Amino acid sequence: MAFLLVIGTRKGLFTATSDDRRIWRLSGPHRLDSEDYANMAGVYAIGVDPHTRRILVGTESSHFGPSVWFSDDLGGSWHEPQRAPIAFPDDIDDSFTRVWQFAFGDEPGTVYAGVEPTALFRSTDGGESFKLVRALWDHPHRSDWFPGAGGAAIHTVLPGRVAAEGTDPRSMTVAMSTGGVYQTRDSGATWAPASTGIRATFLPEEYPEHGQCVHKVAVASDGVFYAQNHHGVYRSEDPAASGWTSIADGLPVDFGFAMVAHPHTPGTVLNFPVISEACHLPPDHRLQVQRTDDGGATWRPVNKGLPQDPYYGIVLRDGACTDGADVPGFYFGTRTGDVYVATDDGEEWTQVAAHLPDVLCVRAVEV
Repeated sequence: MAFLLVIGTRKGLFTATSDDRRIWRLSGPHRLDSEDYANMAGVYAIGVDPHTRRILVGTESSHFGPSVWFSDDLGGSWHEPQRAPIAFPDDIDDSFTRVWQFAFGDEPGTVYAGVEPTALFRSTDGGESFKLVRALWDHPHRSDWFPGAGGAAIHTVLPGRVAAEGTDPRSMTVAMSTGGVYQTRDSGATWAPASTGIRATFLPEEYPEHGQCVHKVAVASDGVFYAQNHHGVYRSEDPAASGWTSIADGLPVDFGFAMVAHPHTPGTVLNFPVISEACHLPPDHRLQVQRTDDGGATWRPVNKGLPQDPYYGIVLRDGACTDGADVPGFYFGTRTGDVYVATDDGEEWTQVAAHLPDVLCVRAVEV
């Protein structure tokens, strides 16, 4: 079995392949277009369609603007739709800035894109064209949503999930910065806030109905939700019904961006701490990963194989992932261009790549 790791950076797209997940062959930056105009574009989002293995990447060029590219041969060649795949309707006086998140529905060809400014788009043709999910855009809370430091965007899209108990193709959970968690149970016709219990340290009311800055939400194998907030780490079995419970005790700090849940073991989650909203550096200036195996009741560092010298790169919200294999690999990239993998259930890290541009996102799959 071979593995493919797709790495999005601020200066282009890289890939790495491996047969054993210990020795990797790195290539890139990839030529997205034959004229080399898009090769240095920032890559903020990567999605790999579980039905077709089509790879989607969301790019942003300072000259050409944002776009979506796709590959049907695992990164061997890339294509851009003839027409802009994502654009707001003419009656909306706003412009598409970039894709932050791709997610895939159960029905083949269904792709969701969480974008900046805060909006959700849906595609039924594998990501070659998208249509705005209008009810979320028109939500009465929209005037209260405002940009966090990373922009005003939907960073988490979880199709089929609103609670730990069961899945439903009409349901979905999204999270945004800022705005909080919202859920639909009627295929996107209506959306309700589901952020009760998540603290908003930057608002006069610390526990509002909405307005939280939720950096990332991950779903574990038992359906439990885990959230990394703008200060605060939480879990919930049913965000709308029972709210969120803090699980930050035991972590060195409660700030960060990324959360990754074990694909098979309930209660096991990886967290990548950052000092604070004002200081985007690792605690104690040491690259570190924190792990819980009991749903956040306790945390422990899993740093074997990581640098022991002072380190200043952090992991962004989509800079970590798992490949979902039977014995899963866990991956993360840093803003100083290093990429690591742990293949022994997350206990020891091996370096995949070093000195890349600023890593913005990673995705890994068996191929």
